[in-house]
Amino acid sequence: MASSTPSPAPLDPAFAAAFLRAAGAPTGATGATLRFDAFMRLALYDPALGYYRRGRLRVGRDRGADFYTATSLGPIFGELVAAAAAKLLRDAGLEPAAHTFVEIGAEPSGGVIEGVTGHPFAAARTIRVGEAIALAGACVVFSNELFDAQPLRRFVRRGEAWHELGVALASGGDALHEADLGPAPAEAAAFLPPLAETPEGYVFDAPREAAALAARIAAQPWHGLFIAFDYGKRFAELAHSVPAGTARAYHRHTQSNDLLAHPGEQDLTAHVCWDWLLEALAPRSPADRPPEVQSQEAFLVHHAGDAIAAAMTRGTASLADPRRRALLHLLHPAQMGQKFQVLHALRKRVEESSARGAA
Repeated sequence: MASSTPSPAPLDPAFAAAFLRAAGAPTGATGATLRFDAFMRLALYDPALGYYRRGRLRVGRDRGADFYTATSLGPIFGELVAAAAAKLLRDAGLEPAAHTFVEIGAEPSGGVIEGVTGHPFAAARTIRVGEAIALAGACVVFSNELFDAQPLRRFVRRGEAWHELGVALASGGDALHEADLGPAPAEAAAFLPPLAETPEGYVFDAPREAAALAARIAAQPWHGLFIAFDYGKRFAELAHSVPAGTARAYHRHTQSNDLLAHPGEQDLTAHVCWDWLLEALAPRSPADRPPEVQSQEAFLVHHAGDAIAAAMTRGTASLADPRRRALLHLLHPAQMGQKFQVLHALRKRVEESSARGAA
């Protein structure tokens, strides 16, 4: 849960001004507030000040970065992703060479399969942060840690009601602090846990924008394969097992609960709700394969087993071999193997689905 006291670091005046604009408050106003998702959208995606819009190193093992992902482990991750996607398509009677591999939210440094020699797809393209998501035709729609970085709403159980949490600008305009925005609006009742099942002070982080993003992707006129690597929990876990919520910040490889420190300079993230994403990607026809969530380890072993075996035979047999170390990091349960999950779903072309149904 974010600290209820002002963050110690001085607030950038430019961010304070942007905060006031987002809150619809005049320059120099006091007591301006934003709902937490609006603050997170400003801190991460503002075109000038947002963390993901700044031209700086964010991802990697370098000390100047803030966190690392599977893409930081070299080309082996892309090789396994390409192999798994190709196998899933072929298992469904589809030809990978007829599909374009589209990565959404790729870092400026490159896409996941850009370094994969001889990948089996017709083409590969990336949609970077801030670019419009346009999908059509036969695609493999891929993302890596995209949904966990979407703005979320925060709620806390107080008395006999859920209260929505927001962020307020201190009277001096030089600090931010958490704000109770009062009882949650009626529309939030559709996704909040039952009050009878949650204790006083329980924080529920609701990744609603991640679900909305999945729904927007699903609504586009594409067919093929959807694969999202991310970390998340089922609704029951979010509602009962994480009393302080799941939102957290990353800055210089350090995890923090101070969500308001360094706005625009630190990453903000939270677990996705797999149930909401599964609902957004529900089959459109009987020919579609229902979406499924697997651990990263299970997904890669089941769908990229041949590529894993081939990788094990390359290089030296020593665990000091960089590719073997990377492979172990991706698969081992104590590393990324169980900490990350993979949501995948198959969408058949509407014309093909209709024809099969008529047959």
